[in-house]
Amino acid sequence: MRRCWMHYFMGNEAQSWKLKAEGSKLKARTLKPKLETRNNKTNTLNISYMKKLSVMILLFLAACSTKQSNTSNSSNSGIDTSFSTAGKQVVVYTTAENTHDRLTITDTLHFSPFGQPQESQPCIFVDPAHTFQTVLGIGGAITDAAAETFYLLPKNEQEEILKAYYDPAKGIGYTLARTNINSCDFSSESYTYVSNDDTSLSTFSIKHDEKYRIPLIKAAAGETGGKLTIFASPWSPPAWMKDNDNMLHGGHLLPKYYQTWANYFVKFIQAYKNEGVNIWGVTVQNEPMASQTWESCIYTAQEEKDFVKSALGPTFWEDGLKDKKIIIWDHNRGLMYQRASTVLNDPEAAKYVWGVGFHWYVDDNFSNVERVHEAFPQTHLLFTEGCNYPFNLDSIYVWHWGEKYGESMIHDFNNGAVGWCDWNILLNQRGGPNHVGNYCFAPVHADTTTGKLYFMNSYYYIGHFSKFIRPGAKRISSSSDTDSLLTTAFVNPDGKLAVIVMNLTNERLPYYLWIKGQAAQAISLPHSIQSLVIE
Repeated sequence: MRRCWMHYFMGNEAQSWKLKAEGSKLKARTLKPKLETRNNKTNTLNISYMKKLSVMILLFLAACSTKQSNTSNSSNSGIDTSFSTAGKQVVVYTTAENTHDRLTITDTLHFSPFGQPQESQPCIFVDPAHTFQTVLGIGGAITDAAAETFYLLPKNEQEEILKAYYDPAKGIGYTLARTNINSCDFSSESYTYVSNDDTSLSTFSIKHDEKYRIPLIKAAAGETGGKLTIFASPWSPPAWMKDNDNMLHGGHLLPKYYQTWANYFVKFIQAYKNEGVNIWGVTVQNEPMASQTWESCIYTAQEEKDFVKSALGPTFWEDGLKDKKIIIWDHNRGLMYQRASTVLNDPEAAKYVWGVGFHWYVDDNFSNVERVHEAFPQTHLLFTEGCNYPFNLDSIYVWHWGEKYGESMIHDFNNGAVGWCDWNILLNQRGGPNHVGNYCFAPVHADTTTGKLYFMNSYYYIGHFSKFIRPGAKRISSSSDTDSLLTTAFVNPDGKLAVIVMNLTNERLPYYLWIKGQAAQAISLPHSIQSLVIE
């Protein structure tokens, strides 16, 4: 049993005074009374003892009370149990197959006492007392293909797209964007920003990007009120910096150009800043284990670590860009732990790294995200690319395209991701432009000959997260007692809770939203996703 120090102090002190008092009484019994002054001294001693004992008892009670309070607080360190459902309602937004519901308000629910659920009663349990990672943002990539498509559309459609993506009230409130350094497959041609063999980078120019891409980035940022977080990724260094002398088909960055390539990153960030675009961070290399028919470059884990440790990190710090975030890996979940651990287990490399980026291609491997989060809890995890493919306009409304997004986002956030960035925000009626014919789906497609816009269900599935989970939100504990419903939940900076519930089955599933002994009854439609906003 734990006791406070005052307990022991009081016990010893009281015992000491008790012995003194008993000694005085013994003397009084065995010796004849002396002078009256001795009796007075004894009385004074007893009175003094009683006063001191009373004071010490009060101190003892106060100390033990404080100790009990501190013990209670320490056992709940970081836990805020103040949330109450009293006076709150649940607004339900739904997107569902075979309905017209697309981020549609379908119900308003109220809590009532519920107590202990039975195992036969499907529940989504939410516990706001436990908070986890803070959200950076949710969004998509503004590539050359997206920008070129955008500026081939009539002004009304351009405005519709901007509001649909970036207006938090009328659209889905994107706050995160990725863009490319040099060309990528979703460019109309291959290009760099310097002339061949210009190791001094004196010819560096982003004139190519000033035509379409930078104007679209600035328009998107304007729609968010200047709250768009932008990171950039290279698909390949210039051909002359690589061992295969080609921007395409993989190849490796030559070590003798590590410093030149690091300087290239700095030039890009500074040039974009001069055009009014703030680059928040960079990934080291898009998909560094993929040798593709388009722009690509191979880094082993050791090579990536060496480049960050010896060139990119020190150069950022020396050139006043210490605040720019460096993200490693930027490839699939499969090798994520091996790549992260190789870099992050080296403190001299890890000190430059803000986070680990990852994609969804090949296998799901959701648990690998959690493994990295467990081993390196201070390192941020960011989903940096995903899309459905190959493109076929005839299957643009097939329902499972959106479900791929919903399932991935729920798992990734539950496993520790701080943000989620889709691939192209916009592509044309062919799934491009793409200079090597690698046509893919985007949440929004546009027919550049007619101006018609196609909103895939993936747009709405992403919107169930981006519209209601805002930057600065914290993930809170949520769980489902049925395999048929997936869930994640967040508390926003304004105090509103956003609970995501997704149904991958063909069944209509009633369930309870349960918080601290109060529950609201809801219904999940077949192949649907819901955002339940508690306000």
